[in-house]
Amino acid sequence: MRPSSSPSDVLLRGLSGTPDVDAELGDVALLRAMLDVEAALVRAAADAGLVPASAADAIAAGCRADRYDPAALGAAAEAAGNPVVPLVRELTAAVAEPARPWVHHGATSQDVLDSALALVASRALTPLLGHLDEAVDAAAGLARAHRDTPMIGRTLGQQAAPTTFGLKAAGWLLGLVEVRTRVRRVRDTLPAQLGGAVGTLAGYGPAGPAVVERFAARLGLAAAPLPWHTRRQPVLDLAAALGGLLAAGGKVALDVGLLAQTEVGEVSEGGADRGGSSAMPHKRNPVDSVLVAAAARRGPGLVGTLFAAAGQEHERAAGGWHAEWEPLLDLVHLAGGAAARTARMLTHLRVDPQRMRTNLDATGGLPMAEAVAARLAPTLGRAAAHDLVRRAATGPRFRDALLADAQVRAHLSESDLDAALDPTAWLGSAGHLVDRALAHERSDS
Repeated sequence: MRPSSSPSDVLLRGLSGTPDVDAELGDVALLRAMLDVEAALVRAAADAGLVPASAADAIAAGCRADRYDPAALGAAAEAAGNPVVPLVRELTAAVAEPARPWVHHGATSQDVLDSALALVASRALTPLLGHLDEAVDAAAGLARAHRDTPMIGRTLGQQAAPTTFGLKAAGWLLGLVEVRTRVRRVRDTLPAQLGGAVGTLAGYGPAGPAVVERFAARLGLAAAPLPWHTRRQPVLDLAAALGGLLAAGGKVALDVGLLAQTEVGEVSEGGADRGGSSAMPHKRNPVDSVLVAAAARRGPGLVGTLFAAAGQEHERAAGGWHAEWEPLLDLVHLAGGAAARTARMLTHLRVDPQRMRTNLDATGGLPMAEAVAARLAPTLGRAAAHDLVRRAATGPRFRDALLADAQVRAHLSESDLDAALDPTAWLGSAGHLVDRALAHERSDS
């Protein structure tokens, strides 16, 4: 377990996380979740008539996190390979003698830690989804406000053809809505783990399935049809959803960072007293973009670790299970920070439509080459029209070169050419696509 007061937690971890999500991920939160699991376990067994109610009451009363030292438990965990073993020992010692035989009844360490990690993730995903809701709302606002704001579209890093900022924001919006749907689904289906030593529920006799149902219900988690000790699909589903969230936020961050470059200047991040430099007084760096992009780059490694660890031996893994714990918590941590910063970035984003138009016009109409070729194609044929326009596009004055070409003048008047060179007339279905994204967001909210 990571020490709760390590230097990286104090100096660096705040740059990648967000306080409300991280509050559900630390050592105390995990300890509290493990104790909640132990309490739910004995209560469920009591519900099934397997444990005396008085013993269940005594054990549940002992499941208070403030009675235990996470650092001491972490130090003791090394001897057994997980923190559940020393916790069960301390919990047993903390309750009255008559209740002690019923502590951890019928369970194994993996039942407690898997269920606790599912509980921690479920609790952390609630504030994370709140930030994701804010990001979705902000992206929808940008798409709506700039539905018809023209800008240059860029492919392979070069100016390509006109688009709208509304359509770009609609792409961000749909990406965020899609990952929100997946994260919600994962949160609502995270299962409790209970199987006992080898997944047979032998410690509960014929009441085993009933105990599983009551146990999961008490934790507010789903009841899995079978123990998933070495069937790690629940972990993979969570990892994939959070990896997708980081990718969606990373896409927004990358676009914002590129659009905020001084030479482009089409957007800038808002927020007072943000983006300063220790050396250059004039700098206003896109800090949220930078930090979200950093989180997005770390995500695939963590997701990859969890997928690599998923092939596990027989009824209990020899290392694969242990390899999951920290990457899983780190992934939730990064996703929470990325969701919060994406929300702030989009909420305060400053958009400059005039600069967008200036950049759209910067190459003298070259981005309209496709539109001009489309006007010529019905009479010249697509290939010939494409080659003709490509030759005209090699010079510095595109419009003049087109007007000077006899073939062009034979088929297009000057007014026809100017109409073809109007970027607002070559936006296709951009507005309709924005409307579709907004409608999809409304139906998903």
